[in-house]
Amino acid sequence: MRRVIATALATVALFGAVQAQASYTQTKYPIVLVHGVTGFDTIGGLINYFHTIPWNLERDGAKVFVASVSALNDSEQRGAALAQQIVPWAGANGGKVNLIGHSQGSPTSRVAASLRPDLVASVTSVNGVNKGSKVADVLRGAIPPNGAIEGGANGLANALGSLINLLSGSNNPQNGLAALSTLTTAGTSALNSRHPWGVNTSSYCAKSTEVHNVRGHSIRYFSWTGNTSYTNILDAVDPFLAITGLAFGSEKNDGLVGVCSTYLGQVIGDSYNLNHVDAINHLFGIRGWTDPVTLYRQHANRLKNKGV
Repeated sequence: MRRVIATALATVALFGAVQAQASYTQTKYPIVLVHGVTGFDTIGGLINYFHTIPWNLERDGAKVFVASVSALNDSEQRGAALAQQIVPWAGANGGKVNLIGHSQGSPTSRVAASLRPDLVASVTSVNGVNKGSKVADVLRGAIPPNGAIEGGANGLANALGSLINLLSGSNNPQNGLAALSTLTTAGTSALNSRHPWGVNTSSYCAKSTEVHNVRGHSIRYFSWTGNTSYTNILDAVDPFLAITGLAFGSEKNDGLVGVCSTYLGQVIGDSYNLNHVDAINHLFGIRGWTDPVTLYRQHANRLKNKGV
């Protein structure tokens, strides 16, 4: 009899564990993944900006949408477009969404939350450009304003944006110079003056708190980042990031963004073995020691446990 009872209890415990795992990422509100500069949702349904991450969130209960905003434009314009995009997603799924933005997707998400705080439960920055990028500063400083070089550079950037539009089936406006300017230290500082929530500007490495009142609405802010530009000898992107990372000198960075620049709200971690591209599980899953998929799944569970 004792053996039967023990077997029954073990079965119940196993069933409970399976059920808990099946809902591990099941947040109250859907997750919206927001791409960074030169990004897209998907190309031909084959190449996804957030490689395998949406599926790995959905397989244990999350409802996931992937935003499609301009590949190249300033964060204000991208944020306004995102604010419009989330309206039907929020309306059909409890009235709110959880925004998770990579790189420029972070300030883009912050702008959207500022414009429609009634629709946003949380904003999460992944290797986000929240206090500017020294790489953008160097590039902007190297291009003489109002000249042929600037015009040519903008033309090439806009052509790239148009190609991304074509391949991804989107029709987003493109502005290469605006994208570069908004990611500089000065450009991001101006954006932060208009949309300050979650960012502590008292000093470069100052951190903020999780919960902020945005125009009468409570929104949770989070962030995490990697701190290494070169993480895998097999990754074709890493040599490029190792070179761009030189712009930071001795400052810890992911190849494109300094660690302190990524701080937003509650800082979950700032020393992961990830570079800027590893953070979205690219190049096709080739990465450093830290598994980015695990970070997204753990965060979805964190949001679930906080009731959002």
